[in-house]
Amino acid sequence: MTRARTVLGFLLTGVLLVTATAYVLGRRGEAAAAPDGLRLRLDRHGTVVYVDRDRVRQLTPRGAGVGDGPTCQRAATARSTLICVRTRPGPLSAQSAQVRVYTGGARGPEVTLPVWGAPSRARVSPSGQLVTWTVFRTGDSYAVPGRFSTTAGIYDLRDGHHYGSLEDFEPFVDGERYREQDVNFWGVTFAADDRTFYATMASQGRTWLMRGDLVRRTLTAVRRNVECPSLSPDGRRIAYKKRTKDGRWRLHVLRLGGGAAARGSGGGPGVREDVALAETAHVDDQPAWLDDATLAYARPVDGTPTLFTVPADGSGRPRRLAAGSSPTPATG
Repeated sequence: MTRARTVLGFLLTGVLLVTATAYVLGRRGEAAAAPDGLRLRLDRHGTVVYVDRDRVRQLTPRGAGVGDGPTCQRAATARSTLICVRTRPGPLSAQSAQVRVYTGGARGPEVTLPVWGAPSRARVSPSGQLVTWTVFRTGDSYAVPGRFSTTAGIYDLRDGHHYGSLEDFEPFVDGERYREQDVNFWGVTFAADDRTFYATMASQGRTWLMRGDLVRRTLTAVRRNVECPSLSPDGRRIAYKKRTKDGRWRLHVLRLGGGAAARGSGGGPGVREDVALAETAHVDDQPAWLDDATLAYARPVDGTPTLFTVPADGSGRPRRLAAGSSPTPATG
């Protein structure tokens, strides 16, 4: 990362924060009239919310449709909160996007934030109070390590606090402040305490699983070669994509030592287990836990994004669910 890019990044972050503050829309009363509304049952346990042909949809584990929702490229839900990340129409659509958040089944968005980049990842904390997104800068791709640029942000629905970009947090690797300037962050996943989170950091052609602290605004390296992490409901395991020697990504699950760090109670997580899952195909996705035993993810089939599920313990085999991407379970 050049000094000019660093300065530009700070300026863009500042502009976005100022713009976001002014751009947050009114609460449900004003938003309820939005035509691109919510026709989902986010309180229906056991169902999957996902994106198909740029529309949020919902289905049962057996594939029966439940409802549909707004236009999005990436979406996620928890506790009846839905985050929708979509490109904005117009000449700058490749660089301009919106983060829209629906709560409590409202037909229109409660919050709308502008972001600079193309939709890449989205998540909601288990409580439904925190939302996060990752966007690509134009033309970028995860496929070439060190040759892309991403921005990951976090927003607190309780008080409207925007944490800005993760580039504003302090990263630590091997106990030392990491000072390289080419860092990128993506794929945030939250713990149940609404303080601890995990994300990927890339720099100098390497990737790390980072444990974040929203209060201290720090990021601490946990393990190398971990991308797009997803914390299990029990807070003890991380599902992720791991780059193999042939350059592909394969889904794995690692166990965090005792689960204490995953729950935010302090202490360094010692990795005790790393299991390759039964899905052997190349998977470029952030997996989602449907429950403590099952993961959902998307990969292309004949050029079409397709949802699959697979056991989280390495047993069984992948099961095809439906055409689509960006799956998360409805948790009420």
